[in-house]
Amino acid sequence: MDIRRQIRDAVIVRVPVDDREARSLLAFIEHFDQLDEPFSETADPVHVTGSAIVVGPRGVVLHRHKRLGIWLQPGGHIESGEFAWDAALRETREETGLDVAHPKTGPELVHVDVHPGPRGHTHLDLRYLLSSADVDPSPPPGESPDARWFSWDEAIAVADAGLSGALRAVRAIRATVGVQRAAASGNGGAGSR
Repeated sequence: MDIRRQIRDAVIVRVPVDDREARSLLAFIEHFDQLDEPFSETADPVHVTGSAIVVGPRGVVLHRHKRLGIWLQPGGHIESGEFAWDAALRETREETGLDVAHPKTGPELVHVDVHPGPRGHTHLDLRYLLSSADVDPSPPPGESPDARWFSWDEAIAVADAGLSGALRAVRAIRATVGVQRAAASGNGGAGSR
């Protein structure tokens, strides 16, 4: 399948987690359909980016953006020939030093957000679920040195409006999956988190 159509279809079928994502989904399609090269940072100030909600035993990883000074999910621009979910993986590894991975079932789009980026850009951000082992982030030189694990409540408290809804939704999904796995293994939910 054509990657452009695959991305468009994934965005269209998303059930928004909040009003912000509902508006972002509409804006994404409106912009996306007008772009000749939606994945190119240089072709148009409006372009698709890829970022990640990184989860693990301690909660979720955020990093303090070195220019904006706010706690965000890792992510960034898509390189030529790269898919958005691969950009999320690459950017997360570059920004946090963590060895992250997509779920075993493949890339999972968990949120879409349209927001202003630097230099007058508009980012059509596709956010993918990634997992990490229980190790501390170790950002390389040149990246923000502030990257760390947050409990879900802490992450939601420091996140901006564009990220907090995504974090709430991913936490709820993970809690549901944990209970289902525990029930399937006969634990009835005990110790599943």
